[in-house]
Amino acid sequence: MASAEIDVKYVAHLARLALTPEEEKQLGAQLGNILGYIEKLRELDVSHVEPTAHAVPMVNVTRADEIRPSLPHDEALRNAPKKGGGLFVVPKIVE
Repeated sequence: MASAEIDVKYVAHLARLALTPEEEKQLGAQLGNILGYIEKLRELDVSHVEPTAHAVPMVNVTRADEIRPSLPHDEALRNAPKKGGGLFVVPKIVE
């Protein structure tokens, strides 16, 4: 896609940006450079490269889920500044 094919006004409208004509020209040139670089990347032969989600192997470092005893209800509420009906009472933040 050549930079002439980019509708900068449409892209700016989608992004809810108000651009001056000078900014539109600058953005059009920048988008053209980005698309040119993408076209250059398409020339690479990546048929032998296996698709991956990450560049390096990722390992889950969280512990396994195990059922363990938790705090008794009364002990959990013991230091609560306010409690009511067996629950923590917190300030209302949504109206």
